[in-house]
Amino acid sequence: MPVDPHISALLSMLAQSGAPPMWEGTPEAGRAQYLALTHGARSPEHVVPVASTEDRTVPGAEGDLRARVYRPEGEGPFPTVVFFHGGGWVIGDLDTHDNMARNVCRGAGAVVVAVDYRLAPEHPFPAAAEDAVAAARWAAQHLDGLGGDSRLGLAGDSAGGNLAAVVAQVLRDDGTKVAAQFLVYPSVDVAGEYPSRVENGKGYFLERDTMDWFHGHYAGTWEDARDPRLSPLHAADLAGLPPALVVTAEFDPLRDEGEAYGEALEAAGVQADVRRYDGMVHGFFDMGAWSPAAQAAIDESCARFGELLRG
Repeated sequence: MPVDPHISALLSMLAQSGAPPMWEGTPEAGRAQYLALTHGARSPEHVVPVASTEDRTVPGAEGDLRARVYRPEGEGPFPTVVFFHGGGWVIGDLDTHDNMARNVCRGAGAVVVAVDYRLAPEHPFPAAAEDAVAAARWAAQHLDGLGGDSRLGLAGDSAGGNLAAVVAQVLRDDGTKVAAQFLVYPSVDVAGEYPSRVENGKGYFLERDTMDWFHGHYAGTWEDARDPRLSPLHAADLAGLPPALVVTAEFDPLRDEGEAYGEALEAAGVQADVRRYDGMVHGFFDMGAWSPAAQAAIDESCARFGELLRG
């Protein structure tokens, strides 16, 4: 099917804005551009309601990290979900992904702990992965003061989906129980070659040149692109991982690798629900204010994640 008409209009507006491609600029410029495009363009009526939010810090691998705790309406106890934002490990923060975290909190009925891990190139690979693991381990040890019950979930979009998948593998090896993982158009095979990277590599919000720019800043000097902390699809063993909801978008260069990860999980005996949303592009999880179809996909997938969390 064609690109959703509301998203198509948004893509046209971005194309006509005259802004230079992100990959031609500095990380600092990219961060400012992304913040303006997300948090800066969000009017108060588009903020997804939750019961409360609290800014705090959580331990990272080499010091405290900024975090934001979202609590849903209703009486607990609730599952706790550690959420990692996308942005190619280079851009993005708590504010760019505020509405995404709110959607997960509200739609899944869970306390969400969004983590502001260290970004590249100031902190190259594996800093983000190490921070994500440290924050999730902390959350696993403090569930009583967060959601209040024993269920821990992991979630993230794009590079954040990569981190959620990496953390799920590390916590499995630790013996830490994770109830479910929610991987929204995740990056799981950075050096892989997939048809979707060619078909959707230009004109659909995330472009191949930008992906290369992200990877160059985060792990361009790392020799092993198949390191499972960078490309979790290449882990030696995927058995025993928590149930996964993998969301992909029809017009996304990351579509095929996300679906390949879901297939690999299933082949390893892991419950994997892979949902491709036709007409959608990379980033649609933050486009609900403009596209009713995107919001419907967000609502459906968050509700499904809530079901997985509760078994």
